Amino acid sequence: MSQARLQLPAQVAHGQVVRARLLIEHPMDTGYLQDLAGKPVPRNVIADLTCEYGGRQVFRVEPSSGISGNPFFEFFFRAGETGELRVSWVDERGAKGELRQLLRVQPPSSRPPA
Repeated sequence: MSQARLQLPAQVAHGQVVRARLLIEHPMDTGYLQDLAGKPVPRNVIADLTCEYGGRQVFRVEPSSGISGNPFFEFFFRAGETGELRVSWVDERGAKGELRQLLRVQPPSSRPPA
């Protein structure tokens, strides 16, 4: 199973746009390389990557063999309430991975604007 790292701000304000940075450790084998014995390394790339926040999909990609090994993705979404960002992926061999991380959102200010 692949491992991943997700970078989010420690805390954000309600309604703020959040930058998420995701690194997945995966070889993204294209099927064109050979091992040391000269045998072709079978193709195996991440077929589907989905990110959900607050039960809504905020990012989705279907990478191809044109993406390098250990792919890095950066995406943006708007923060509503404190909640979990769930990242899940599956590769062409059926191996699945998942990462969950809590995003802390400050509640909107209750005082009226000046």
